[in-house]
Amino acid sequence: MSVRIGSVTLANPVMTASGTAGYGIELARLLDLSALGAVVVKSLAAFEWPGNPAPRLLPTPSGMLNAVGLQGPGVAHWLDLVLPDLLATGATVVASIWGRSVDEYREAAELLAAAPPGVVAVEVNLSCPNLEGRNAIFAHDAERAAAVIAATAACGRPRWAKLSANTDRIVEVAGAVAAAGAEAVTCINTLLGLAYDRATNRPALGAGGGGLSGPAIHPVAVRAVNDVHVALPELPIIGVGGVATGWDAEELMLAGAVAVQVGTATFADPTAPRRVLDDLRGRLEP
Repeated sequence: MSVRIGSVTLANPVMTASGTAGYGIELARLLDLSALGAVVVKSLAAFEWPGNPAPRLLPTPSGMLNAVGLQGPGVAHWLDLVLPDLLATGATVVASIWGRSVDEYREAAELLAAAPPGVVAVEVNLSCPNLEGRNAIFAHDAERAAAVIAATAACGRPRWAKLSANTDRIVEVAGAVAAAGAEAVTCINTLLGLAYDRATNRPALGAGGGGLSGPAIHPVAVRAVNDVHVALPELPIIGVGGVATGWDAEELMLAGAVAVQVGTATFADPTAPRRVLDDLRGRLEP
């Protein structure tokens, strides 16, 4: 069950997805975090960030919309006060960072250089607003996405670029970030969505629109993984999007992923990552 993602070897191919399992030991009383391939924590900036106004989550017929807005305590707080307890569980940790500009990504990466060896990689969340690109998304622009990856080398760890399927340029962006130093890509992040409140006839989320996740986006994730793998067969891919069963995970691997992440399923069943791992093991091992 062990897998190799660039220069990183994990005991198995199942991880949590960033943003769905907290920053540390939130799930530790419900499942053995050390049993997972890795725990990918919620994205951190170089600074504390309040996130979006409530309401932030909305169930949908096959998943949910979220507009949490990347609320977080910042890298320094996480390193000093959260990470030690997470590492004490025996978990393999992947940090996740975000920023509104290339310089903010650089600052977050520089702070992560002080992380202990238990943090084995850094997932660079490129699906963030880009203040340098007229409020576009970094993952929609190959040149800006590559600039972010190049700027985050100071973290001193392998970097995985988290990409978006909200663009038809995902293959181009994947090639650009790989050339800039990303050892792998994570496909995909949430899809842009919008819902209205029946009582008010206004957007149901405080920020207006949000990101759609869950089973509804799984076929989109499978297609994105396939497209990137066909175009760039040597580039390791972590598949994410609607993984709730071992078959969901296996399907992403058939499309070209070497590992998977479990996200929205964890909101309904906090043990979902371990359940997916056990199911996948049963499917793959004789």
